[in-house]
Parts: sequence; C-alpha cells; structure tokens
Amino acid sequence: MDPSQALRKINKEIVACERCPRLVKYRAQVAKEKRRAYRNDEYWGKPIPGFGDPNARLLIIGLAPAAHGANRTGRVFTGDRSGEWLYRALHKAGFANQPCSNHRDDSLTLHDAYIACSLRCAPPANKPLPIELSRCASYLDRELEVFRDVKVYLALGQIALNSVWPHLVKKFEKEAPRLRKPKFAHGGKYEIVPGKWLLFSYHPSQQNTFTGRLTEPMFDSVFREASKLIEAAKP
Repeated sequence: MDPSQALRKINKEIVACERCPRLVKYRAQVAKEKRRAYRNDEYWGKPIPGFGDPNARLLIIGLAPAAHGANRTGRVFTGDRSGEWLYRALHKAGFANQPCSNHRDDSLTLHDAYIACSLRCAPPANKPLPIELSRCASYLDRELEVFRDVKVYLALGQIALNSVWPHLVKKFEKEAPRLRKPKFAHGGKYEIVPGKWLLFSYHPSQQNTFTGRLTEPMFDSVFREASKLIEAAKP
C-alpha cells in the first residue's frame, strides 16, 4: 500500500473512533453549543485526522485539537491562534503554500511536511487524561510506520515528546537499541540515528505566545533548523 492509501485508511479509522467516552461526549457538546463567534458554522465535532504530504520528510507532532479550532473546522491546527502561528512558520520555511488556514476546504497544502497529534479529539480544558493518550497511541504508531523518508521529527511541547518517544524507540530499536530519552527544551535537537533528528519546540498555544514564552523568531528558528537538517540529509 502506498503512503497516500495507507494514510487514507488510518485517517478514516481516526474519524470514526469512539474509544474515549469523555472525549466523545465533550466534542459533541462543543459542536452543539458552539461559540457565539461561530454560531453559524457547522462544527466538525469528530476526531481529527493527520494532514499534509504523504511523502513528508518533516513530521510534526502536536498535542490535541482545539475545541473551537480543529474541532470546528475539521483540520488539525486550523481555525485558531496556534494554527496561525504554525502555518505562518511553515510557509516562511517553504513547507506550506500559504501562511494561513481557516477551514479544511481552503487551498492550503503542505510540501514535505505532515502534522499528526498525540490526541485526536478536543479534550476538556485542553487537558487529556493519560488513558486517553494511551488509547490514541496506536494511530501515531501506524502513521510513523507509513513515513519511510522522515528526516526530522518535531515535537511541539512536552506531551508531544512523551507521546512520540516510545514510537521512535520501537521504530529504531535495531539501529539504536540503547536510545535515551532527551530532556525537553525549546530549540533542542537530538540525533536518533545518523541523519534522523528529533527537534523540540514550545507548543504555539496562547498560554505560550501571549506570555512571550514563545516568540515568533524563536518558533521560526525551529523550522529553519528542520529545513537545514533535511537539506543536509539529501544524497
């Protein structure tokens, strides 16, 4: 099965998922009640599949859909402030064809980049439970197996690092049987095996961007580094 077909199959299963009763109830409640600013919108109200280039060399791992962002629009990091930061940075670095994203049916496309999440449903108060992350883990595991040419894995936040790390250990256990989990720090990088890197960034949440903990130059620098590492890995 080619990458596009494999991802379509995984994403179809993600959208139909009902493993977590708390999340199923919450995402449906938000979609019914809506936020006043979006009262005329038809909310997606289902789990959010991954999005991007099926042959990506940059794989981005986020946290979870926002209640009135992706849970409304139906596409990861779309329709909220975090998405504005992410797609603007991707566009600057040459991974996106435009700097903004408003809805799953707009003309945004990604080149050489794919976005997945640790959790596929919007959690109450943006705080997933450990059991919910565990139930969702198999989707990320299967996505990682689809991407054979990834050179850079980018974890957006500590939870994303915690989510992707077990999958990387499993994926590279033959080449690197004694991998040690790196400490999370914004702008950090870790060489998993020669030519395969794990980068870290603060999540572009409003909690980080409004307080100045994460600035736009800080965020942009991570994507410049990802681009540089990908270019250096070319044969």
